[in-house]
Amino acid sequence: MNKNSKIYIAGHRGLVGSAIVKNLTTKGYTNLVYRTHKELDLLSQVDVENFFKTEQPEYVILAAAKVGGIVANNTYRADFIYENLQIQNNVIHNAYKYEVKKLLFLGSTCIYPKMAQQPMPEDCLLTSPLEYTNEPYAISKIAGIKMCESYNLQYGTNFISVMPTNLYGPNDNFDLEKSHVLPALIRKIHCAKLLNEKKYDEVIKDLNVNSIEVAKTYLESFGVNENSVEIWGSGKPRREFLYSEDMADACVFLLENRDFKDTYEKDSKEVINTHINIGTGVDISIKELALLIQEVVGFKGVFTFNDTKPDGTMVKLTDPSKLHGLGWKHKVELKDGVRAMYKWYLVGKL
Repeated sequence: MNKNSKIYIAGHRGLVGSAIVKNLTTKGYTNLVYRTHKELDLLSQVDVENFFKTEQPEYVILAAAKVGGIVANNTYRADFIYENLQIQNNVIHNAYKYEVKKLLFLGSTCIYPKMAQQPMPEDCLLTSPLEYTNEPYAISKIAGIKMCESYNLQYGTNFISVMPTNLYGPNDNFDLEKSHVLPALIRKIHCAKLLNEKKYDEVIKDLNVNSIEVAKTYLESFGVNENSVEIWGSGKPRREFLYSEDMADACVFLLENRDFKDTYEKDSKEVINTHINIGTGVDISIKELALLIQEVVGFKGVFTFNDTKPDGTMVKLTDPSKLHGLGWKHKVELKDGVRAMYKWYLVGKL
């Protein structure tokens, strides 16, 4: 790529997409193209084709997706598989049709089996059943990987698939019903702290409600009060977290320096598992994560664990050896990232 290459970022407002836009802009790329959902419906085959025909992007970053936590994935199963497949099919096919030089497809490490070996290397894909709660989303992302591989092998395209671990950072979703565990914990613990300090005006502002009574009732439905915060599950599952700006840097590094041919062994009889894990290779239990966030936020209450709620996969850790071999390693450690994310959240609430 050169600094005036036309680069289309699908999902530029999301956690990863916004971080990629920031990374590219900081590095001097000047011809970035993006559309809001109102301007371009990625579910529409006609609209997506018209966009590619008109704009003719040279590079595409497919960060747009329907995403959510364990509750959303298990509740809106049809939406997750339909919308993600539709977005992928439209963007990937038109990237081929309009001769995009390189496409980067973003998936998720939930593609791996529930009982995958730990840490999870790329070649454990499709070796045993998936975790049930996010199976529809995982299947859509596996389809995206195989679509990129298949177009590369049949048509000679240069499409790369990357599978980030659990991400967090600026522009994350803090909705208490639909967000992932880390931003949800930050908001719960922050609101509990405000209640504990009797900063009721700030609680009302944070939740955008009319009274502290409404706010308390709403927070109580999520197990949050002035003295304690409820956490779903036992607190024992271990998770790996990657700062979104590190993820963006990995994506731009691969776009600038690596091609599809670099993602598999040259003497392989079958070209499979060409996707690339993007992670830290370090995990932490949900309980330990809550304690870390508590320290950063300054909440003086306690945690309770609701073990009637599902834990999901007990251990989920990526093996980033392939990515390291390609020349990139993460820079932001978890505590520093949580501190930066909480600072960003507070600024947004001022």
